[in-house]
Amino acid sequence: NGANILVFPNLDSGNISYKLVQQLGGAEVIGPFLMGVKKPANVLQRTCTVEDIVNTTAMTALQAQAMSEMGSSVKA
Repeated sequence: NGANILVFPNLDSGNISYKLVQQLGGAEVIGPFLMGVKKPANVLQRTCTVEDIVNTTAMTALQAQAMSEMGSSVKA
């Protein structure tokens, strides 16, 4: 089994490694995803495919749902 999540100290090292895994490893890569922001927001690459857009949209929706559920549990 390969890695499920890769974490990097900065955007440059993350971007380089992300592209290496995708191109050389032949892995299906979903992301990148932004973490630590107040609202769910993610970026799409200029070269993304329709599948990339669908995957990113689904992940962003899941982030929004999780944030909403966390917010309602904190208020209760």
